[in-house]
Amino acid sequence: MTIRLVAIDLDGTLLNAAHGLDQVTIDAVRAAVAQGVRVVLCSGRALSGIAPFFPALGLGQLGDTVIAYNGALVQDAATGEVIDQHTLSLDDYRRLAALAGELGVHIQALDATRLYTPNADISRFTVRESYLLHVPLFYRPLADFAETQRFSKVMIIDEPALLAKAKQALPKAYFDDYYIVNSEPFFLEVLHPAVSKGNAVTTLARHLGIPMAEVMAIGDQANDVSMIEAAGLGVAMGNGIEAAKAAADAITATNVEGGVAQALKKFVLK
Repeated sequence: MTIRLVAIDLDGTLLNAAHGLDQVTIDAVRAAVAQGVRVVLCSGRALSGIAPFFPALGLGQLGDTVIAYNGALVQDAATGEVIDQHTLSLDDYRRLAALAGELGVHIQALDATRLYTPNADISRFTVRESYLLHVPLFYRPLADFAETQRFSKVMIIDEPALLAKAKQALPKAYFDDYYIVNSEPFFLEVLHPAVSKGNAVTTLARHLGIPMAEVMAIGDQANDVSMIEAAGLGVAMGNGIEAAKAAADAITATNVEGGVAQALKKFVLK
């Protein structure tokens, strides 16, 4: 089987423990690109939080693509032009903010360029997200938004133990109405029901004329399971959660052991 497209998660997968790139990973990705393989970074981050890694990897050229916000946006990596998108309304944000208030946890929302929170006591995880994504942070009460405002995703956030308790208390109707997934123990992401990394990779592969049998996906967390399952070759990181490993066709080394590089060398590079 020839792999023509590789979808790679960022945090916990492509990036090391310091949220940086190891040289062995850079070399392997560049070798795949030089071989004509399409490498697509696929993350819960915004494009602005993914783009800083493009130069080292030889990505970000006109025609390159990226999957942002866990699949809510499929974009041209160079221009930001939207290829496919699924967003939430202000009513969705209001509904979720009211629920977060009842459960005693923080909340935030992102559009294509900004991060918002209605919480005056801004969570440290919101500040962290703004820093990692290179997205400006705004404290903005819900009443200050225009009714036409759309959001790429809403995130219920808090300390892991508190968030886990809140997730257990979520009414079933919310799981029917939205795609809800943990991207980190302190992040519970709420997205349009059509959103998932698996759907985004499938849409992108169709857009590029590449059969899913010729797609490899690599990831480590719950939000990566759908693309691991959808790809012709799904690979879980050694540091991945059990659900990711159970969905995978192969398991590579951890993100601190060059797991992505090992997978590319084994399955992609000639």
